Amino acid sequence: MALGPGFRQQQRQSQKLAMTQRLQQSIQMLQFNVEELRDFLTQKALENPLIDVDTNWNNNHASLNAAKNVTTKADFIERVSTSNQHSLFEYLLDQIHLTMRDTHLRQIVLYLIEYVDVNGYLRIDERQVRQETKATPIELLDAITLLQQLDPPGVGARSLQEALMLQTENDDHAPNLAYIVLEESFDELVNRQWDLLAKKYQVTLADISSIYDYVRTLTPVPGAAIGQETTGYIFPDLVVTNQGGQLALRTASMAQPVVKFRSRYYQQMGQHDDQEVTEYLKEKKSEYDWIANSLQQREATIFRVGTAIIERQADFFLEKTTDLRPLLLRDVAQQLKVHESTISRSINGKYIQTDFGMFELKRFFTKAVSKRPTGGKIVSADSVQHRIVTLIEQENKEKPLSDQKIVQILNAENVELSRRTVAKYRENLNIPSSSRRKQYLRTERYFNAPFGPVGYKFNWGFICNHLMNLL
Repeated sequence: MALGPGFRQQQRQSQKLAMTQRLQQSIQMLQFNVEELRDFLTQKALENPLIDVDTNWNNNHASLNAAKNVTTKADFIERVSTSNQHSLFEYLLDQIHLTMRDTHLRQIVLYLIEYVDVNGYLRIDERQVRQETKATPIELLDAITLLQQLDPPGVGARSLQEALMLQTENDDHAPNLAYIVLEESFDELVNRQWDLLAKKYQVTLADISSIYDYVRTLTPVPGAAIGQETTGYIFPDLVVTNQGGQLALRTASMAQPVVKFRSRYYQQMGQHDDQEVTEYLKEKKSEYDWIANSLQQREATIFRVGTAIIERQADFFLEKTTDLRPLLLRDVAQQLKVHESTISRSINGKYIQTDFGMFELKRFFTKAVSKRPTGGKIVSADSVQHRIVTLIEQENKEKPLSDQKIVQILNAENVELSRRTVAKYRENLNIPSSSRRKQYLRTERYFNAPFGPVGYKFNWGFICNHLMNLL
């Protein structure tokens, strides 16, 4: 067939990598954590009669204490949380049955607890409740009041402000005026307008500071303490031990599923002369060989990555320092001569058991902070963040350090950082700005309660504004 003007036929030869189903599954197996790997292999065993999967673990023997004892099987498992507690709904239901008589009002309360969310907040449309329960406005108000008198304090609140008020009302040790300030001047307290509050209630700044400190000890999620723990397990892929100053790494084989070949079944079925049976066995045998080989490659890759991490972060594993050295995915990828995506899959959801706890492998990758052109030292972002926390913990609470002042201190220590970077680190650590950290009266309680993972309890400015928008 003749082609029109401007068109011509041309033959080219090129190489392309075909992403076969098995290749995709090999990549998935590397990315799976231990639990996901077990599920995958169990499904394969259901599809392939030649495969038998031994999960090699009895969860009944698992315990948090045993996870910290390297002499037992529980070496290879650490419980994230343990709980056989009732849910929040069941907890409230038990209290209602024990404390309230069987009346119409109790029926309304029983109806209401179905609309208490996992955080303890009551989410209802009052008009709908009255229609379905035939309750009068007064009866509904009484039922909500009864609900809010149940444990935990703050449950049944319809807003963050109400949750804090309920907790304050139930606390005999709450500061004077705390309840009134929360009720009448919640926004001013959240925004730290202390001069205005002190003038409004004719008290000192120290009194307002004391109320603010107290409110920070309350919880914005009153229902979270009840029934929110779920039994979960972390299965490590690697175990590192300190043997007289020498680090020894091994695979946590007892936590790994084991794939076995059902040779007797294969031999029995192989005695048939049926061609279809022969082809079927050949296909399933090939699948078993591929799975067994992929598992070996997965284990070897994770072990090699773990070895590279330990070499780089040896001081951390030897407990000589809590700071990590800068380490990027490409550093390990270049060392092992593999692609960065392979390293990423190898560390995602994979854990290493040490003598002092369990850590996810990606925890050991941290960027380097730029050094000064002359005389500077290379430090990791992790180290810088720890330094920022230390500086803020040691600051004068009446004159907290600004981001720019922190920059100047770090520069004096030969760590060059921009103010914007310090602000970003501070926000990532959930540390409020200097204006929100300012205290008119120094109180020990201000820094006694840790604020998340870095030294504080709650970033109230952020949490309050965020939850008020949600509620």
